[in-house]
Amino acid sequence: MAMQSDSEEEINSINVTPLVDVCLVLVIIFMVTAPMMVQPNMAVVLPKASTKEGENKENITISISDKGEWAINQDIIGKEKVAERLLSLMKKSKDKYIVIRADKAAAWGSAEEAMSMAKKVGAKYALATEQKR
Repeated sequence: MAMQSDSEEEINSINVTPLVDVCLVLVIIFMVTAPMMVQPNMAVVLPKASTKEGENKENITISISDKGEWAINQDIIGKEKVAERLLSLMKKSKDKYIVIRADKAAAWGSAEEAMSMAKKVGAKYALATEQKR
């Protein structure tokens, strides 16, 4: 004796609301954490200057620490490998823009070398600073 109800119907659709909720949460998490992933592992204290805000572009970043360590984007590499790495990254970059982040205690010659390398690969470049308040 099987009981059957007239109100039971087969469900032929999928409820996508939980899936959309999870996807939106993941998008928000990635948006919040993405800027943290771009900074190199090397700590750099930038000099303070009165500047205008830079344009939001796909930049290549050269970082120079006070100890003389060099990094391109997130990868710490030796100074002798910077030029060839810049050349390969510039071929892939559509904006052709380099940001030089030199520690304020770093030797000025290192920042000048970075500017020279940027010029040789045909890129526009800017020195990163902190806003004076």
